[in-house]
Amino acid sequence: MTADHLYTGIAQLVSPSGSGALRGAAMNELEIHTDVAIAVTGGHVSWIGRAGDWDDTSTPTTDLGGRAVVPALVDAHTHIVWAGDRLADFEARAAKVPYEQILAAGGGIRHTMQKTAEASVAHLLALALPRAAALVGGGAGTIEVKSGYGFTPEAELTSLEAIHSLNEHTSAQIVPTLLIHVPPRDEAERAGYLDMVTRTLIPEATRRRLAVAVDVFIEREAFTLDDARAMFACARDHGLAIKAHVDQFHVIGGVELAIEHGAVSVDHLEVSGKAQILALALAPTVAVVLPGVSLHLGIPVAPARALVDAGAAVAVATDCNPGSSPLFSPQLAMAMSVRLNGLTPAEALTACTANGAAALQRDDIGRLRVGMRADLLVIDSADWRDLPYTLGGSPIARMILGGREFRA
Repeated sequence: MTADHLYTGIAQLVSPSGSGALRGAAMNELEIHTDVAIAVTGGHVSWIGRAGDWDDTSTPTTDLGGRAVVPALVDAHTHIVWAGDRLADFEARAAKVPYEQILAAGGGIRHTMQKTAEASVAHLLALALPRAAALVGGGAGTIEVKSGYGFTPEAELTSLEAIHSLNEHTSAQIVPTLLIHVPPRDEAERAGYLDMVTRTLIPEATRRRLAVAVDVFIEREAFTLDDARAMFACARDHGLAIKAHVDQFHVIGGVELAIEHGAVSVDHLEVSGKAQILALALAPTVAVVLPGVSLHLGIPVAPARALVDAGAAVAVATDCNPGSSPLFSPQLAMAMSVRLNGLTPAEALTACTANGAAALQRDDIGRLRVGMRADLLVIDSADWRDLPYTLGGSPIARMILGGREFRA
């Protein structure tokens, strides 16, 4: 047996069971191997077994010192490409200023959109790199990054170019999504905006291979069901996966529409009710919950416990963004999902690994098995449960991504 590298001294090697998205009770099932070693070849796991059974003494070897190892986390929902800041918004919210008043004063999401539209690809990349590094330092081996802070095709494509460039400058794998986020203020401009999205933006993003999915924000103050239906059809016609922001503030049928159109995931779900929970329990769509939003905005938490109990597949992500979730640690999102959303530690690990991978249509990450990508999160503990247990200080000793040590 030969390998590029051998990692020994693993007290626990922990990985979700099964394959694909795990649903309901299966989310609580983990494969736990004790006192093992793992070999890496060509960036993938090539062998798992007892260190004494490895017969090639010339293999470069690292002793992990009796630590636990889990798959690197998958952050399946972020918005880390933006310019400007929302610190004035944060201060105003703390003073109970209504969001409508913040918008009227030139703040809110439209401030972010203005600043992002003014930025070049190089500037957006420079701003996004430390955010990506923070997410990797918080356990992420794969990060989905959404656009959505541009009104024009040029601004959106510039953001997507910056997202694409992240792959060349970070250790993590970056998964790009085109987010259709905010409609025009003037209702008379809505038809023209939708025409631009379906005739120009989605086709051009596809032609330039800048996105693998289209996400639509379905909400009373955002896009209607009819709007989303047209954009979903266009995405499907261009071979892009479908996602949706739904049920963040109001239930207007977004979950059901997204499922009808074969959505890979529906995200937020803070106000989802019994009908939406049942629909997700019966559909292959992954429910992505975002505890950072509930904490930062003081809104209800997504019903992750009820979703799991009903038999749905649940993922957890940071939703890292300047306005509603300035959360830069997937590990902390996992820990919060136990405290706020009612997941068990095992369910939270599955939600942040295997199910996060399923939300991105990836079957080569989220588990540690022979043939899968060697994305290892090494915990500074012999017990993997320190990962969802810890608040504040980082329990992560090191990250190995694609078989290589992560360097921020």
